Amino acid sequence: MDQKRVFAPKPHWLKVKAPSGENYTRIKGMLHDLKLSTVCEEAKCPNMGECWGGGTATFMLMGDVCTRGCKFCHIKTGNPKGVLDPNEPEKVAYSISQMDLEYVVITSVDRDDLPDQGSGHFARTVRTIKRLAPEVIVEILTPDFRGERDLVDLITEAKPDVFAHNIETVERLTKSVRDPRAGYRQSIQVLKMVKEKDPTVYTKTSIMLGLGETDEEVLQSLKDLRDIECDVVTFGQYLQPTPRHLKVQEFITPEKFKYWQDVSEKMGFLYVASGPLVRSSYRAGEFFMKGLVEKQRRENQQHGN
Repeated sequence: MDQKRVFAPKPHWLKVKAPSGENYTRIKGMLHDLKLSTVCEEAKCPNMGECWGGGTATFMLMGDVCTRGCKFCHIKTGNPKGVLDPNEPEKVAYSISQMDLEYVVITSVDRDDLPDQGSGHFARTVRTIKRLAPEVIVEILTPDFRGERDLVDLITEAKPDVFAHNIETVERLTKSVRDPRAGYRQSIQVLKMVKEKDPTVYTKTSIMLGLGETDEEVLQSLKDLRDIECDVVTFGQYLQPTPRHLKVQEFITPEKFKYWQDVSEKMGFLYVASGPLVRSSYRAGEFFMKGLVEKQRRENQQHGN
């Protein structure tokens, strides 16, 4: 007799409405017309309807095939063989300028197949957005670029307002969760490099809960992040995208997410988003970050920078 795999039912707090609405439909149409990828769709983000409905989208550069094979991620993995759309930075910047957005997130797949791992493409996209839509606040969510400082510096020099790179999980679980080429300390170093290159750029990272981490390990991760002056941290529930991916070890309660928010805020993070459905590019934090960035811009103008 065939035995079908039975998944444990998700708690009620993990249920979301199907995406809909005029803004959602408009953004979806424009992105598809321009043949642009979004991590919202590729990663099957549960907040896609809320974010797009509110006029926010996370663009994914350099295609939808990642050279890494992290065990939690739904994005396709493979070898893009150097294929890259040279006009993508202009396409992305143009679409953003036409969408009447105030805050955008730019991310990408890992591109270990490219000589510069896509860092130049990333930097050009940021610069082009700044030129075509100068009022838009730009957050980037980048790969680790194997921890190579010159590549991280190249993107930092393009002046994103927020530079995000995710550690994803606690140090002990990194090898079982992420691709072997990734590393907990390597990711910490990337965030540190950004601050060393330009202290005015806000740094941000995200931690998935429910993979078997202990409270002590999460607390140590937060200490490691504050040691390198990381500004923003988000916590979300890991959800298994397919039977081939890592199993959920625990569904974390909203109360426990609130606990980690309180702990992180007391440790000095400028902003913390913590909840079962929070993702690294979740729009809940954008209003706060928008205020921080706009304040910094005003101060820079006053000082002639």
